[in-house]
Amino acid sequence: MRRSADLTRQRILEAAYKLFRRKGFTRVGVDEIATAAIVTKRTLYYHFRSKDALLEAVLASQHKLAFAAFQTFGDKLIGSPEQIVDTFFRELTIWSAKPRWVGSGFTRLAIELADLPGHPARAIARKHKAILEAHLAQILAKVHVSSPRKRAREIWLLAEGAMALILIHDDRRYADAAAEAAKRLVKIKFQRSR
Repeated sequence: MRRSADLTRQRILEAAYKLFRRKGFTRVGVDEIATAAIVTKRTLYYHFRSKDALLEAVLASQHKLAFAAFQTFGDKLIGSPEQIVDTFFRELTIWSAKPRWVGSGFTRLAIELADLPGHPARAIARKHKAILEAHLAQILAKVHVSSPRKRAREIWLLAEGAMALILIHDDRRYADAAAEAAKRLVKIKFQRSR
């Protein structure tokens, strides 16, 4: 029986993730999630006490998957600081070219819930972004970029801005512009640390 309940819970999480990702949190109703998961609304509420609790569980689940993917992606971030930056933003360009790309789900949800600073989903998004930024800082430290935590924060800021502007303008050249700015940052800081 437990296995069946676990499978049902997982089906609900997957359906909710797809809907939240495509339409946003506020535009998706519990009825729609239940229908997509092929469960009753009562079953959904058996597994998750509220839509907010479901969102929290979805983001916690997605954080694990996204961080694992970023760690694998981090294996591609090798070479000089400039090469690392080029690869980082080239991958952003490739990701943003996927059909129906909508940017970072964590960022989108945090913005959508901006008026709810205590919402658990915002805390998970904050933790997720901090972990990714710290991982990038470790990569930069390995190639002796000075102040790697600060440079990682600056690069992450450029990446988030590029994602937003790619969405607004449907123009992937914002990733190229962000890469050029980031390369100037790491080059100057790299030279000073030598």
